Amino acid sequence: MARAAKRLAICVDNTGYEASLERRKIYVVLPDAHAEKLGQVRVIDESGEDYLYSKNAFLEVTLPQAVRRAVLMAA
Repeated sequence: MARAAKRLAICVDNTGYEASLERRKIYVVLPDAHAEKLGQVRVIDESGEDYLYSKNAFLEVTLPQAVRRAVLMAA
């Protein structure tokens, strides 16, 4: 089975989650079809664990390959 490519998103609104999310920071988004149907995304947050957040709090980004690789290595 092929692995799903990791998606990246920038946090644009951390209201109510200031300890878990930093605005303007890039986060790894994990695949979760059920959450997406509910308007949520599964994100690895500042705790290092994955949690569900409102999709409206993030803006998915596509980065040049070299930048993407550097971001994922730092994650």
